Amino acid sequence: MDKKNIQMIWGVVLVMAGLGVFYRIPQVMPRIAQMDAFANALSIIRFCFYFLGVLLVYGGSRKLYENYKKK
Repeated sequence: MDKKNIQMIWGVVLVMAGLGVFYRIPQVMPRIAQMDAFANALSIIRFCFYFLGVLLVYGGSRKLYENYKKK
């Protein structure tokens, strides 16, 4: 495989990971809320999860766009 194909696959993996984060947040947050240590920081934790998802989707889509433009 050449470098462009690997970069395209990596971009797809990043986008899928970001979408997976968005999918899992509603399922994971109730478990985190049950932990006493994190009960006071739920809004910060939720923000961090969503920010991570946005960064993954943005980075993957940027990588896909840049490599598609080069082809």
